[in-house]
Amino acid sequence: MIESRSFVFKAEVANPARGGSEQLSSGYDVTVTKNSVVSYLPFFGRAQTIPIGAAEGGIKFTSASFDYKTVYNGKVWNVTIKPSDVSHVQQLYLSVYDNGTAVLEVMNINRDNISFRGYIQ
Repeated sequence: MIESRSFVFKAEVANPARGGSEQLSSGYDVTVTKNSVVSYLPFFGRAQTIPIGAAEGGIKFTSASFDYKTVYNGKVWNVTIKPSDVSHVQQLYLSVYDNGTAVLEVMNINRDNISFRGYIQ
């Protein structure tokens, strides 16, 4: 799934840079295909500026232009996704473990970074 770019990361817990963990309701995810990355994640933290069109908040975007790199070290898949057509997200870094659990780190522009724990589907 990781090499073929056909998976969904389902977020269960948010870990903001400031404050404690937040248990999430269902429905927050990142869908990766060969042609797109679609993110529907919440955001908890401080923003220095709010991007135009981000009135609904969260880390919500669709990218059709992105770099996708994978490395497998025998136990963990490490995936780096860098969207070039999204103004408020610099990079997504996903660690996928053999049991299907995963950690997603989102490096934002002009707001705190945040990570999520969940699983791959």
